[in-house]
Amino acid sequence: MNSVSVRALLVRGMLAGLVAGLLAFGLARWIGEPPVDAAIAFEDAHAGAHEHGVELVSRSMQSTAGLATAVLVFGTAVGGIAALAFCFALGRIGRFGARATAALVALAAYVTVYFVPSLKYPANPPAVGDPDTLAKRTTLFFLMIALSVLLALGATLLGRRLAPRWGNWNASIAAVAAFVVVIAVAMAFLPVVNELPKDFPPDTLWRFRLASFGIQALLWSSFGLVFGALAERVVEPGRVRSREAAESAVAAH
Repeated sequence: MNSVSVRALLVRGMLAGLVAGLLAFGLARWIGEPPVDAAIAFEDAHAGAHEHGVELVSRSMQSTAGLATAVLVFGTAVGGIAALAFCFALGRIGRFGARATAALVALAAYVTVYFVPSLKYPANPPAVGDPDTLAKRTTLFFLMIALSVLLALGATLLGRRLAPRWGNWNASIAAVAAFVVVIAVAMAFLPVVNELPKDFPPDTLWRFRLASFGIQALLWSSFGLVFGALAERVVEPGRVRSREAAESAVAAH
């Protein structure tokens, strides 16, 4: 793949990430903010036990412009990174077209970068977690991401090596099983972090974490769909023109 195509895909990946970020922002406002508000209310009610400093940014600003900025910047950044991963993966993971490869890259990113690490160190709303351990918890979460990504790459290489002897289906099952076993062992040995206040409402925690998984799922699925459509025009322009010509012919009749 030449540098012009990579540049074009990078730009389209960032654009797709921006669109995905807009959709994720809408979902975050809808299902993510209510449990955050409930957690903040809990924190305020227990201010005597959990002192917090002066609020530098208003809550309304945090839940609108602040949230939008964070999600859109994140979506654009990871969209560019995923586009580069797409450039590497295209043609190396099987005979998949641009749309299928984009979908697989998005699924792999969601599973390895968010889903698996969050099983060990899930997202927490305000009032959950000791501020003094923030650096430690952040380090452990990023360590879990690094392990998940590296093990996923290792499982992919294992599957490719086994495919000629076992067949693609059996090799894929073996690779996934190896990933699950090794990641489970890693989770068992990594430190446990449980700083949930004794009387924190469990439904608030559940709704917050469920919203976190849903927002990330929407971001990555919408990115895969949008980027796949955009990438196809760069990688497979002939197929796009043929499909558009066929659709035009059907519409004319």
